[in-house]
This record gives sequence, C-alpha cells and structure tokens, in this order.
Amino acid sequence: MVLLSELLMRSAETLFPLFTLASGKGHDMALPKTAFQPSIVAGAYDLRPVRLSDAGLIALYTGDLRVAQTTSSIPHPLPPGTTEAFIARCMADARIEDAWAIDGIRAGVGEVTGVISMTRMDFGHSEIGYWVAPIFWNTGVASAAVTALVAANPHADRVIFGTVQQGNPASARVLTNCGFTYLGDAESYCLARGSAVPTWTYSRKLD
Repeated sequence: MVLLSELLMRSAETLFPLFTLASGKGHDMALPKTAFQPSIVAGAYDLRPVRLSDAGLIALYTGDLRVAQTTSSIPHPLPPGTTEAFIARCMADARIEDAWAIDGIRAGVGEVTGVISMTRMDFGHSEIGYWVAPIFWNTGVASAAVTALVAANPHADRVIFGTVQQGNPASARVLTNCGFTYLGDAESYCLARGSAVPTWTYSRKLD
C-alpha cells in the first residue's frame, strides 16, 4: 500500500509532467497566495469563507467522532482552541488552504452544515476535502457543495484531487458523481483513529 502523498505525486507528474507537487522537485517558485476567496452559490446552499462566528458550530460538529474519524486531520477528542486555530489559518493572507462554510440559511437549516476546502498543492493542482454534519448526511449537501466548487474552480486548477477513506463509500460516490476518476489505493494517517487507514484517491481534470 503506497502512501497518499506518494500516489498524489505520481498522479500529478503523470498528468502534467511540467508541474510537480510542492516537494522541492521541479519548480522552485513559491505557491501563489492570495487573500481573495469568493463566495459560491451551491444550489440551495451558499459556500462562503469560514469566519470566527462559525467556531461554535464547527467545534460542535467536528467534536463528533462520526465526523472526525472520516477525516485525516481532525483529532478526537477535539482539543480546546483547535477550531479557532483552523479558522485563523484559513483567514490568513499567506495561506495555501481556502475553506468555505456550507451555509444553509437559504435552505432553512442554519449557518453551517459542513465545511469544504481546497488546498493548493502546486501550480494548477489542488486537493478538495469536505465534511458534513451527521444530521445532514444523505441530504445532498456534499454533492451540491462539491459540484459548485469544482464548477467555480476558484484556484484556476488544471487538476483537482480528492481522497476518501475506503470505509466511507458515500463520500466516494460524491466524487465520482461529480466526474472524478479513480486513481488508486493508498493509505493516510487518521488522527481520530490513531492509525493509518486505507483510502481511495480520485482526480478531476479540468482543462
């Protein structure tokens, strides 16, 4: 089983040999960093940049083990200050990750139903990630958010990658229904589980 980072590197180099991941190979130019982050309409939802007032709901939902264990980066139990640090990092001018709250006010379900993010990997490549609060599972929230974010392509990417745990086929269907293609199996360390878990990796070519 290969590591996720290795699989993504191989995939990026195969798709676009002139663009390698931010690993010191190839380009030595810095990744573009910008303070601008657009809001995006996603059907009945709105993708808007996360803000400090979202901390309470984000902490509530990510403190749920059912959410944390489907991600690689959310620890469980959730340490105090983790959510605030995440929001501050995503609001910083010099950042590589943009995160949007999936705002459900227009749908009548509250300000935060989940979070979706895009992390710059190198010029023309980003990785998409998302989680949805359990109360909104199987309601189409994730599909609406991923579809809208990919269509908007705010990083002007040529390829977007996505990774899901093999124990989460519903999340994999979100990607494949949005046109992502399976690349291969890998593994990624899950903080909430305290162990490496098998994953599926996908890509969506945009040009």
